[in-house]
Amino acid sequence: MPEYKRWYDFDPLMLKVINILKDYQDELREQAQYFLETIEEKVSKDTIDAFYNRSKQINGGMRWYDKDPVISKTIELLRVVPQAIQRQTAQNFIQALIDNGIEIKE
Repeated sequence: MPEYKRWYDFDPLMLKVINILKDYQDELREQAQYFLETIEEKVSKDTIDAFYNRSKQINGGMRWYDKDPVISKTIELLRVVPQAIQRQTAQNFIQALIDNGIEIKE
């Protein structure tokens, strides 16, 4: 029987970013908030909120990241953007952590 795979399990870089967010939610909330603000400038806060509210209803708010709306919105946006944007965002996120002196374990 095949094992269930989440959308980010298929890309090692995305899996790494999601695990970093999971393990350091409180510490990385500021970076997630910055990401959301950057996206809001491009598509509007209302659009993001509407999308988030629909996705939360579908999934019932039972995932580990649904406890914090900033982290949850960040992950949901990453889930739906094209793969090339996912990868670029993930690379930028990891580089920002490194630039801020945060050690990333391999």
